[in-house]
Amino acid sequence: MIDVKPIEVEGYTFIAISAQLPETNLLVIQNHIGYVMCGALDIDLLNEKLKDRPIIAGRAVGVRTIDELLEGTLDKVTIHSQKYNWTPGMPIKQALLTIANE
Repeated sequence: MIDVKPIEVEGYTFIAISAQLPETNLLVIQNHIGYVMCGALDIDLLNEKLKDRPIIAGRAVGVRTIDELLEGTLDKVTIHSQKYNWTPGMPIKQALLTIANE
């Protein structure tokens, strides 16, 4: 099953996508600037093979729901997300708020 719904983070709207897969869930919170995802996101691929694309993305590990993702912290980020001062260890909500006003 795939669930797509708007969510609010301190008054800003993002889109939450959750896909139930065998033995795991694929989780994404995004807007038109960038996104955060569960551990399924391959940051190294984005940084190495797709570095010519300015992809703003971050990954959290150990999360199983959209709520857990929203309350989590960034484990790894793309090189282009540094434009928004995203760093490993940063709370997901804080990262999302940096791209909310764009």
